[in-house]
Amino acid sequence: MFEGLFQPMHLLVIFGIALLVFGPKKLPELGKGIGEGIRGFKSAMKAEDEKPLSTPSTVTSDQGLTKE
Repeated sequence: MFEGLFQPMHLLVIFGIALLVFGPKKLPELGKGIGEGIRGFKSAMKAEDEKPLSTPSTVTSDQGLTKE
């Protein structure tokens, strides 16, 4: 179904439509914003992987306490 979707001619048509919609002045800003978003996502995923698997935590419980 999507086997021939990203052919060079299709990409040129998509770029042309984006140029008409956003204009030549907005496209660099749009590309920069998308690039920064992708970089931020990658760094967040990398930071998530670097966290230790087990973190010490304190658990408070009221089960052992009785009111008299």
